[in-house]
Amino acid sequence: MFHRLLITTDFEDGLHRLVNFIPELALAGFQKIVFLHCVPLREGSIPQVDEKKQAQAQAKLAPALQDIPEGVQVQVELLSSLSKASTAQTILDAVQQHQSDLVITGMPTHNLLDEKLFVSTTSKLAQKITVPLLILRPQLVSAYTVEELSLRCQHLFRYLLVPYDGSSSAEYVIQFIQAKMQNQMCQEMMTCLLCWVLEKTKLQKLGSQSQLADCQQTLEAVKKRIARSDLQVEIEVREGTAIAEIQAVALESDTTVIVVSSKHFGRLWELAIPSFAGEILRRSWHPILFLPPVR
Repeated sequence: MFHRLLITTDFEDGLHRLVNFIPELALAGFQKIVFLHCVPLREGSIPQVDEKKQAQAQAKLAPALQDIPEGVQVQVELLSSLSKASTAQTILDAVQQHQSDLVITGMPTHNLLDEKLFVSTTSKLAQKITVPLLILRPQLVSAYTVEELSLRCQHLFRYLLVPYDGSSSAEYVIQFIQAKMQNQMCQEMMTCLLCWVLEKTKLQKLGSQSQLADCQQTLEAVKKRIARSDLQVEIEVREGTAIAEIQAVALESDTTVIVVSSKHFGRLWELAIPSFAGEILRRSWHPILFLPPVR
C-alpha cells in the first residue's frame, strides 16, 4: 500500500528495534526507509548540539544500514530539536524532504486530558501532517519477540478493520482504500472488515430491526465498491457502544490495523466534543492507521 516509509523514534517507543527488520519491511513493499531521531539540544545559556547523545543515537540506528536488500534505499537522520512542538515540525519537514507516504510513530495509551496536559507529539503531527500515520503502542512493540516482530513487519496491512458509520470521515477511509487498491496489486491477499456499530440509544429511537437492515444494506454496497481479487471484504453490524464494540471486534478477528480518519483528533475542542477516531487512537492496543483529512 505504501512505498516510502519514515520511522520516527525517541528510543522509548521501541521503534528503533525496526532497524533489524529492513528485509521484512522490503517484503511489505517499502522501497525507501528513513529512520529519524530528534536529539534534544544540550541545555545552557546557548543551546548546543549534544554530540554524546548524537553518537549514542547513531550507534543504535546503525544496524539499519547493514544488509540492505537490492532496490531498497535506507537512511538514518539525526536532527536536533528544542521541544516536542519543534520535534513535530522537524518530522513534518523530513516527510516533505524524503517524500514519505507513510510515517510510523509511537504513542502510549492515555486519556484526552493527559494528552492536552503533556503535549503528545503524535497529536501535534496529526493536526498538520498530510500523509498517513501508523501508530504503534510502545508496550506492544517492546513485548514482541524477534520472530513476532519479523512477521508483523511483513504483514502490517494484511487485515484492515474499518469502523464505518456512513459519516464523511468513514467514507474518506473507503475512498482511500479504494484508490490504493486500484493503483497497485498487493503482494499478498488482504482482508478488510467493515464494521458498523449502532448505539443502543439510536436504535431505541429509530427501530432496531429496520435500522440494522439499513446498515447491512449500506455495507453491502460499500463492499461491492472496494472488493477485488486481492482484497477480501467482510461486513458486520453490531449493537452497543462504538469504542467497546470495535475493540471487541479487533480482538475477535485477525486484525493487524484499525483504519480511521478525523478532522478533530488533536484539536483543543476535543475536550468538549470527543471524537470516535481520537478515542480509538488513545485507547486501542491495536496498531492504528490514521488518515489525515485533505488539507
